[in-house]
Amino acid sequence: MIECFCLLGAAMPDLSVFQYNAVDNIFSMTVATMGAAALFLYMSRSHVDAEYRPALLVSGIVVSIACYHYFMIRHSWHDAYSLVGAAGYKGTGAAFNDFYRYADWILTVPLLMVELVSVLRLHSAKATSLLTRLVIAAALMIALGYPGEVIADPSRWSERVIWGGLSSIPFFYILYVLWTELTNSLDSQPPAARKLLEVARLVILLTWAVYPIAYALGGTPDALAAKAGTANAADGVVGANGVVGLQIGYAIADMTAKAGFGVLIYLIAKAKSTKTAAAEAYGAA
Repeated sequence: MIECFCLLGAAMPDLSVFQYNAVDNIFSMTVATMGAAALFLYMSRSHVDAEYRPALLVSGIVVSIACYHYFMIRHSWHDAYSLVGAAGYKGTGAAFNDFYRYADWILTVPLLMVELVSVLRLHSAKATSLLTRLVIAAALMIALGYPGEVIADPSRWSERVIWGGLSSIPFFYILYVLWTELTNSLDSQPPAARKLLEVARLVILLTWAVYPIAYALGGTPDALAAKAGTANAADGVVGANGVVGLQIGYAIADMTAKAGFGVLIYLIAKAKSTKTAAAEAYGAA
């Protein structure tokens, strides 16, 4: 554990003004997006039937947790860099604490599973079995990915690949289970919710695919060399782009997988609510 936290304080690569601001702006946008989504989900609970309100509550908690952690991530980003005239931004020596992101994931990814299973309204035994499998797999995915994420030594690149490969096993298991369960549940869902659940399948598949791509970008030998401060002038530029790509990729994926998915959960819950169905029937009459 001591090694992990030391690695978080490894030398940060030099960044141009554009690179630094690109990451800072995406962090700012993520904080605002998560905060706005939290307000929307909390205030929208009265628009759906009582049995679907827990799903919206959990979804609101997910984006609230993410909002806090991204606020802390952005604050840590500011501390890790200082502007050095036309040369751009250089590391201050302060740690950029990426552990905030993993602390966020260890809380929010299992809760994402909870909100999805809650809105499906499956039979109790099936819902419990599904949720247990998904939560355990989510915890394993994050726990196995973290040791590789904090590696900042180019000579240990193969270790990062191994940890990433191990983390991919529960990752793909989750995608498989979610895809098959969502597909199997379509026939039991109201017609108005089926299209939305089909969209939910695609959102899960596409947004979750960003995470291993971002992990790979931040784990190239050049990116690790830039993080460790051992890159030469040419490789340092490439490595810095990898670090920037990692942060932007994770932020975009988190906004879509949490805030965007939360809005989708609300639309599914609303489509399945009897008050919505009654209102639509009244309007058609």
